[in-house]
Amino acid sequence: MPQAASTLTKPEREPRAGSDFAPLLRTVKSQGLLERRTGWYALGITTNLLALAAVVTGIALVGSSWWVLLLALPLSVFSARAAFYGHDAGHAQISGDRGTARAVGLLHSNLLLGMSYAWWNEKHNRHHANPNHIDKDPDVGVGAMVWTQKQAAQREGFARWLTRNQARLFFPMLLLEGIALKVSGFQTVLSREEGKRLPARERAVEGALLLLHLGGYLTLLFTAMSVPTAIVFALLHHALFGLHLGMSFAPNHKGMEMPDPESEERWGHLKRQVLTSRNVRGGLLTDWFLGGLNYQIEHHLFPSMPRPHLRLAQPLVRAHCRSLGIAYTETGLIDSYRQALTHMHEVGEPLRAG
Repeated sequence: MPQAASTLTKPEREPRAGSDFAPLLRTVKSQGLLERRTGWYALGITTNLLALAAVVTGIALVGSSWWVLLLALPLSVFSARAAFYGHDAGHAQISGDRGTARAVGLLHSNLLLGMSYAWWNEKHNRHHANPNHIDKDPDVGVGAMVWTQKQAAQREGFARWLTRNQARLFFPMLLLEGIALKVSGFQTVLSREEGKRLPARERAVEGALLLLHLGGYLTLLFTAMSVPTAIVFALLHHALFGLHLGMSFAPNHKGMEMPDPESEERWGHLKRQVLTSRNVRGGLLTDWFLGGLNYQIEHHLFPSMPRPHLRLAQPLVRAHCRSLGIAYTETGLIDSYRQALTHMHEVGEPLRAG
């Protein structure tokens, strides 16, 4: 696996003269919306670290009682905030310096969450380059779930049953995502597969931080709680964490356009990012809960744009799309889930009919 690179896409840096995207990029740059907000991020990261420290302190104090399970909820919420900061670091939103961005990403991903920053960044870069492209986007590849009826037709055995029922199983399966992220992290560090193996130094750093996280997490739980309580707490925490992350990422692309090689030739950067993405309406609470990912269209057009600037760029992007006759999709949070689940249900329809 090559060293993770910034998801700053080529069109954002070097727009083709006369492209649909170039005028929008010039407008966004002229308003300073690509300038970084170091102070905003420093305050947010510090606040989140203090919140995590407060929850850990609470666990240490209340651990002898089953009431400690109530702290799994705030721990999962602030863990998700850490994941959002790791995500932003990978996009060079926090700092344009590669070393600084990587340090922030490793802190939040490997040390605080126990998931591999290199694995996530490499996978997420490929998604941003070709969102919803069935052959190039790993987020719509064949996995526990599938995203096209062509994929569904190839399923056999238990996987076939899973696809028939994937819409109703989607949220329950998210409860396993927190554990799956940790497993993927260790698989990345231990992988010897050609093309996926990390450089030796990067593997050592990532592996050491993953072990520090795991050792610290287990030490906290098993010194503060009885063994049964610790096991239940860990399962509950990871279930809520996975559900939160899944609920943040699910509304963004599922059920939107899925380009094929033929349509790909006709789409420039603007169409490729806008037509495959969905925004979620809401106020400050929605922005906080979804980590700014509710401005998915703006985020995909300008991956390095700091999170607080996304809402400022939205009216510019919407007006530009309207002037070009390009569909700009925005819906409420509940309706975004409905659309995503409807798409998953339709993918499994031929198998249910069969």
